[in-house]
Amino acid sequence: MFGIGREREKEWATFEAEALPLMADVFRVAKYLVRDVSEAEDLTQETFAQALKSFHRYTPDTNCRAWLVTILYHLNSKRRYKLGRLKIVEDAEEQIAQTVAFEPPIPERLTDEEILQALERIPKQFREVVLLTDVEEFSYKEVAELLQTPIGTVMSRLHRGRRLLRQQLTEYARTFGIAADG
Repeated sequence: MFGIGREREKEWATFEAEALPLMADVFRVAKYLVRDVSEAEDLTQETFAQALKSFHRYTPDTNCRAWLVTILYHLNSKRRYKLGRLKIVEDAEEQIAQTVAFEPPIPERLTDEEILQALERIPKQFREVVLLTDVEEFSYKEVAELLQTPIGTVMSRLHRGRRLLRQQLTEYARTFGIAADG
């Protein structure tokens, strides 16, 4: 029995060292997913509680951030389903892709806030992939696992999401008289 206590202490120390420093990263993704600070805090707390409970399944010195975000996505999906907010929408990727005819260059004099606002205006399925790959710097494979979609779909959504974001930023820049170079 004494050995079990030591094992649990060792597991907690590892959790403290590897997982807890990533709380801000997990919260940022949660906030982006749920669009509400209070709900994001709850989701982050649930994620870390679940992670601690199942930390025996985590392989030390692997990508803990990806493991935590996977738990976050799973909990968020369960939460949305329970709240009845799970909306099944017809996949309109092809239709959206066909409406974007040209890829303008991104203007260079835009602020982070302007970029985030433009990111908000693209459809969620593309925004998620752009956020996870370009902002959170997950690999295509990690994003595919997080979103439970094929890697080809991730690559396709990333391409289309970047194209839509570029179009949003160009339109935004033009409203302020900033010409897009190119």
